[in-house]
Formats: sequence, C-alpha cells, structure tokens
Amino acid sequence: MLLANYHTHTARCRHAWGEDKEYVENAIQEGMKVLGFSDHCPWIFPKDYVSHTRMEPQELDGYFYALEALRQEYARDITIYIGFESEYIPELMEEQNQLLDGYPVDYMILGEHFTASEVTGPYTGFPTESEQDLEKYVDLCIAGMETGKYVYVAHPDLIHYTGPDEIYEEHMERLCRYLKGKDIPVEINLLGVVEKRHYTSERFLKIAQRIGNSAIIGCDAHTPDRLSNPEYIQTCLDLAQRFGLPVVDFLPGLMPKA
Repeated sequence: MLLANYHTHTARCRHAWGEDKEYVENAIQEGMKVLGFSDHCPWIFPKDYVSHTRMEPQELDGYFYALEALRQEYARDITIYIGFESEYIPELMEEQNQLLDGYPVDYMILGEHFTASEVTGPYTGFPTESEQDLEKYVDLCIAGMETGKYVYVAHPDLIHYTGPDEIYEEHMERLCRYLKGKDIPVEINLLGVVEKRHYTSERFLKIAQRIGNSAIIGCDAHTPDRLSNPEYIQTCLDLAQRFGLPVVDFLPGLMPKA
C-alpha cells in the first residue's frame, strides 16, 4: 500500500486527463492518507509563447479554489496538499515568485525538465551525449534544492545522458550524495517505470544503493487510475526493495492531518 503521493497532476497542464475529484477518489480507494497535487507550475513567458505542458498564470485562482474545496469535502477521508512541480531556472525565479506571491502553496517539487527557459529548451529527457548538459542538469538540481523551495527532486534521472557510464556515474553520484546529505529521498517515478521510459533507471538506482539513499514513490499521475493501480505501485515498491532503498511514507511537514 502507498500511504502518500505528492506527485499528482491535473488536466490544467494539457497533457493529463480526468477530473480533480477523480484523483482524490482514486487515492482514497488505494488507501492513501495524503494526496499532494503538484501540477506543472506556470511561468511568465513572452506574450507570443503558449506552453502546452503547464497551466497558464490565469488558471491559478481556479486551481486553488477547486482543490481547496475538495480538501474540505474529503477532509475526513484524506489529507490534501496543494503545490506545484517546477523547474529551477535562476533567471526566471523572481518573476515566478512574484506570480505565486499570496497563493497558499503548501509545497513544491523540483522537476528539471529544462535547463533553460522552456521557450528555448531543449527537454532534458531527450537523448544527449553532452557531458556539459549532464553537469548543468545536476548543478541546477543541487542549486534548486539549496534554495529550500523544493521538498524533493522529481524523476532525478530524467536527464537522458547516453554517453560513457563512468561520466554518468560521476555526476549522478554527486547528486545522490547531495540528497543523502540532506536526508532527501530519491524518487522512483511510477509513470516512467510502468511506461518503460528511460527513468527510473536501474543504473541510477545502483548509484543510489551504493550511496545509501532512501526513496519515495512518486506516481507522477496524469490519469486518476495511476493512483489506485496496485500492480503498478507494487512494481515500484519492489524496485526500492531490490536496490535496498528504504521507502519514505510521508514527507516532513506534509503529514496526515486526520
């Protein structure tokens, strides 16, 4: 059984499906005590650019209004937290912070999908043999976590480095050591595992095992059923056990209230 999931999207991101309530009810069906919504956070982009992977800034009011209503409606059944998944892009942070100022954001997770603005890309999940890209990705993940803004790194091995294993291990070991030192779990990403993407990879989990990291299961739910499929969830739990990674049930400060 998965007691909590902090990696949940909504249809507002334009590549997820289902009603907000369906996500809540599926989490309750699984027996979860905590459900964290962390849809892709909006940015202030140039006016002529429209993102197809995240909500627009004008959707923030509706996001919080709808989820706060569900939090009250299901308070006896599950604890709901409202947050975001977001990149750490230093040159854009001031405007994003201003955008979110005044909203009751419970938490954020770091998902470094781009190492620059989404407008210029590229997506970090595209294959690359560039050590420079790998190094920049790890540097940004560490720098982002150092801000204290994010509770953990979503799909930490999203960077799709296809070069020599020794270079991959050098940089990803640096990330794992940092997370271990801060007592931050590495995410085993259910979406990546069940869709057989390049993440969560065994080569990454071998590094985490060697360093002694703990793990958290992140459903990365883009459809409600990903929160209540026991076979998918067990596959991720089995991965953690196979590589000797203790699974964290709840994040500090984001515990069940009921």
